[in-house]
Amino acid sequence: MSTKTNEPASSGPTKRIDGDVKDLHGVAPQNAATAVNTRKEPPPEKPESIHQMTDWAEGRACRPVFPLTISIEAKALQENEAQNLLRTTQHALDDLNDFSAHHLRLQLSPPVNASAIANGFSSGGMGEEVALTIRLLPGSAPQSNLQAYAPILDIYYAPNQIPSTSSSSSSLATYIANTLRGVFAEEQAMIAYLLSTSSAPPERSPKALAPEVADTLAKWTTRSLKYSGTYHLTFSLFTPTATPSSWDIEAALEEHMKPLLESFTAISNFTIDTQVQLYATPGVSGDVLRKEDLSGFINAAEWPLSPSIGGAPTINFILYAGDMEVEGGGKSWLIPQWGGVVIQSNTTDLRPAMLTFSNQLMSLMGAPETGSLPLRLMTLVRVRSAGLLLKASGTLGSLARLSKALPSISIPESVQDGVYTTIEHLRQACDGLGGKEGLEHARVAEEAAEKAFFEKSMVGQVYFPDEHKVAVYLPLLGPVGVPLVMGVLKEVRAWRKRRRMVG
Repeated sequence: MSTKTNEPASSGPTKRIDGDVKDLHGVAPQNAATAVNTRKEPPPEKPESIHQMTDWAEGRACRPVFPLTISIEAKALQENEAQNLLRTTQHALDDLNDFSAHHLRLQLSPPVNASAIANGFSSGGMGEEVALTIRLLPGSAPQSNLQAYAPILDIYYAPNQIPSTSSSSSSLATYIANTLRGVFAEEQAMIAYLLSTSSAPPERSPKALAPEVADTLAKWTTRSLKYSGTYHLTFSLFTPTATPSSWDIEAALEEHMKPLLESFTAISNFTIDTQVQLYATPGVSGDVLRKEDLSGFINAAEWPLSPSIGGAPTINFILYAGDMEVEGGGKSWLIPQWGGVVIQSNTTDLRPAMLTFSNQLMSLMGAPETGSLPLRLMTLVRVRSAGLLLKASGTLGSLARLSKALPSISIPESVQDGVYTTIEHLRQACDGLGGKEGLEHARVAEEAAEKAFFEKSMVGQVYFPDEHKVAVYLPLLGPVGVPLVMGVLKEVRAWRKRRRMVG
């Protein structure tokens, strides 16, 4: 993460199905990724490769599965009591789950179960990444508390809620199952929405989402930025007069923004620059801004807001020094896929603006709106991985359909290499879906698929169909065809004349 300041201006495991792959040349392309199992794919115009591309597009090559490991700490319980509670809670979770692609798996944490594995449930989990830790604590009544900055859920229980070893169900197990379902409900809905809007088979998706949930998720996809490995953040202070001419942005970023950006390390990197613009007039006037005026507030003609720096998507955060307010009392708003605006008359205290910018950044990145920060970030990893995998698979399907629709089109070698790279990284992303490595493989696969599909030499052929060829060559055939036709007619008349003379 790098920072640049401008001076003031004057204006888990996943199920995957692999088919047999024929080795065409035996050696991978030099610019293709080297996979664990190195195999050369046939070029895209070959039927074998077309079938593989179609399999990925239609969801037959990879079944996205997100098995999340939940660790339970039950230090106050006996080992047999903890094992029985684990079993009954897992059964309750399985009964509530209607989405097979998103499954919560419970395990006991050491040292309670360090030497025990019972009834087929994972007891150690030392080699698995834990998504959430549940701490069972004695209390007077059942209640839960999700910590804000740690993936820890504290659940308090009354002594009489501990199920007996012979019991197959309990109120505590049901309470834990319902609490977990609520914690991961938004993530499950996000993944379900991605699958329902992709070309995956209908049986991979859960039952239809409620209309209001689907509408909320549609707004979420519209609001979120396209995934990128690097984003550029621009923090701008705009003032309508000559004052203030400076702001303590460096200290504010160090205290409020950089800790959040560091937590995004597993997802994306960020670069930062800042600027101050004096005598900046907004695009609308008035002390009260109507909702329809918000889109015109940014004075794009006069405000120096770069759309991109160094090829990375730019996210703009604007602090406007003024007394305006939005109709209804608000002083900030989010601009989908662009950034956010905060109006604040006193710019000496930047903490309120930084907190608002932090929330706006989470929304623009596509993070869930509820839950603790670590859970929201890990959900973002899984959702982004699934989205990139589905997008890359869909692009492969589009390329396969293009090859079938235009059999005469020539496939450049760069496209063949891109398809090979995409499939190899899709395989690895499918195997590690939901983890940090899976996200990276999905990102590479999506970039390679997009590059292959929009190969400029192929695009030129796509937009030059047979009708255009006729239109180009017909004027050239006219001057040649007329003398030929006249010559043929002349010869026919001469032949008929000779025939009459002979007769």
